[in-house]
Amino acid sequence: MNKNQLWMVRAGEGAFLVEDFLTKNIVAIGWNATGDLSKVENIEKLKELVRKNYPEYKNGQVISSAGQIHRFLIDFKIGDCVMTYNPSERTYSIGEIVSGYKFDETSCEYFHTREVRWIGKVQRDDLSTSTKNTLGAIMTIFDIPKQPREELFSLLAGKPSKIIEEESEQESLESIKEDFIAKSHEFIKDKALSLDWEEMQELVAGILRAMGYKTRVSPKGSDRGKDIVASPDGLGLENPRIVVEVKHRQGSMGAQELRSFLGGLRANDKGLYVSTGGFSKDARYEAERANIPITLVDSDILVELIIQYYDSFDNETKTLVPLKKIYWPIR
Repeated sequence: MNKNQLWMVRAGEGAFLVEDFLTKNIVAIGWNATGDLSKVENIEKLKELVRKNYPEYKNGQVISSAGQIHRFLIDFKIGDCVMTYNPSERTYSIGEIVSGYKFDETSCEYFHTREVRWIGKVQRDDLSTSTKNTLGAIMTIFDIPKQPREELFSLLAGKPSKIIEEESEQESLESIKEDFIAKSHEFIKDKALSLDWEEMQELVAGILRAMGYKTRVSPKGSDRGKDIVASPDGLGLENPRIVVEVKHRQGSMGAQELRSFLGGLRANDKGLYVSTGGFSKDARYEAERANIPITLVDSDILVELIIQYYDSFDNETKTLVPLKKIYWPIR
């Protein structure tokens, strides 16, 4: 295993393929329309294939995409280390590349694959701020610099180490902006997830108030699955009456928890289930086929709601997740 080389490979947008990566022992990238690239070695040929099969791409997208594919195809070596991120668990899985490039249309929705032997996981919360910042890049594939790499391997071995931040390479203004947006999303999530359960409950209630509802928050103790009730009148007498359950803990919510919540709703109620640990596939299926309208909110959607409605937050809610607006120049 070559610990001097560690690649990040993101499991698609929102890490929707992370379960496939980990259970099928692979990493994979998209651009399926290019077809099998086993005999392609020249990056100019890759640009040609990307340009031909993705005519909607601008020139910069063609160059960037070809560069990403070239890394996966040529730069990746058997024995190199690779990692991917699971945002619902907030963990980085690290493994070793054990095969050459394969074009596989059966493993997952991305066909360009390599086999991996997964070794272990590192919690994002255990990382230094500088390493979190490095790992926040939005590119599908990127090389992890020496110092963050050493910190990751140290944590993997159960031996935390101190890391010194290093300067990033020169990037275009657009890349910096996109990178900053992705990082800010994760940092807002870090802040929100650091709240205790009562604060998280108040945050969700504050978001609903910013959306125009009046809320009643349940006191401590048994709430019979109703942490918050939101409605136009604040009493739950006018429709829509939104019943909210807030679960603020690690680990995804399963179908049984969702069924229990749905069982306590009235015919005209709307359900809102917030789980900062995410939801299992069975839970999402349960929500889709439920007779009562229900919306599932995981930590990523929670951050999107915070950003969308932050200007309308009351002072108490803003205190829970204090943010500062930053203006960015337009080209």
